[in-house]
Amino acid sequence: MRTNLDRRHFLGLAGLGAGAAALAACGGPSTAGTADAVETAAIDFSGVKPAASIDFWTNHPGKSQDVEKAIIEKFHAKFPDIKVNLVTAGANYEEIAQKFQTSQAAKTGLPALVVLSDVWWFRYFSNGSIIPIDGLVKQLDIKIDDFQKSLVDDYKYDDKQWALPYGRSTPLFYYNKDHFKAAGLPDRAPATWQEFAEWAPKLKATSGAQYAYIYPALAGYAGWTLQNNLWGWGGSWSKDWDITCDSTESVAALQWAQDSIYKDGWAGVSSKEAADDFAAGITSSTISSTGSLLGVLKAAKFNVGVGFLPGGPEVPSGVCPTGGAGLGIPSGITKEEQLAAATFLKFMTEPENTAAFSAATGYMPTRLSADMSAVLAATPQIKTAMDQLAVTKVQDNARVFLPGADQEMAKAAAKILTQQGDVQSTMTELKKTLEGIYTKDVKPKLKA
Repeated sequence: MRTNLDRRHFLGLAGLGAGAAALAACGGPSTAGTADAVETAAIDFSGVKPAASIDFWTNHPGKSQDVEKAIIEKFHAKFPDIKVNLVTAGANYEEIAQKFQTSQAAKTGLPALVVLSDVWWFRYFSNGSIIPIDGLVKQLDIKIDDFQKSLVDDYKYDDKQWALPYGRSTPLFYYNKDHFKAAGLPDRAPATWQEFAEWAPKLKATSGAQYAYIYPALAGYAGWTLQNNLWGWGGSWSKDWDITCDSTESVAALQWAQDSIYKDGWAGVSSKEAADDFAAGITSSTISSTGSLLGVLKAAKFNVGVGFLPGGPEVPSGVCPTGGAGLGIPSGITKEEQLAAATFLKFMTEPENTAAFSAATGYMPTRLSADMSAVLAATPQIKTAMDQLAVTKVQDNARVFLPGADQEMAKAAAKILTQQGDVQSTMTELKKTLEGIYTKDVKPKLKA
């Protein structure tokens, strides 16, 4: 299943970064569309006056509604001629995607700026739903070079910029410092999953918690966080466009995960939100988004520790995916609305506002020049996420480019981790499904 696609066109996609209140869901809209995204590339905004009023669609990732309101108020003070209406367009990324798809089809009620996650932006590009923003970046002098390179490059394709990073995250390893201390364990995240497997029985015996570790809710997190396990064992969902979820290494990783639940008995699976389960003391550790950090620190009645994601037996480090959402501008609105949206987009992503957003949510600052000293003084745990950014890895194509693949991965993970299904046969079936999605929905849109 190889193509001539130059992998440089895909400059590192981000993973899902949901936050405690905003689980990114999985399905998403169809990629079918009548517009050709590339045809929208050359848009001339010379002589255009910004619209007087625009809608900003968001799901308030990381419980960010209050800080979004505050930034909009600051914007109105600086740009009184542009009114930004904050619209709650869904409780998660999927709901925004469905609402956006419906508005596109109806050609009415579209936002001027929309939150889009890693598993949706490429679909929006491929069906012509968003515009490249390069001309607007130049006209408004948006300092692209001051953005974290790996994060801004996530939204590049065909040498064009299709969005800017917004609520960006990595998964973090969260652990209960009190439980670890009572078990006689080091005050740190485990270096590898093998090390944690040695720690887990001690935690289970001494903590009083139901689990030593709980896997994140599969519906929103399986495709994202299980990349950590797959990569650590030398596996993956895919290698470029080859689907590899049924490889020996991938199967071994998921068999280990299943065994941690049914054979070894120290792990469980969250039914809704692992960060909430962790904060409630149900489990001694979990993996969750950095966007959950502020909520966990506020809710937990114990000392919270965070660390890098553990490595595996084959790859001990560099096994953490980036994640989160960006902001894009729709194609089906007027140039006046697009220019107003870009003006607000520039303001929303200024260093000062980036720092404020990070302070309120736990998401990573997207600007290099953002002054994070006050944020880190108040919440030093955020530095762990910032440091981990240096050892993150580009996500697998299968998760971020195949429409609906995240949902299929979640279904397969549920079979394995909640129904004790056979790992090899489940992954073989998943491979068949993912290859079908690639052949039908993605391959025809790729450049030779």
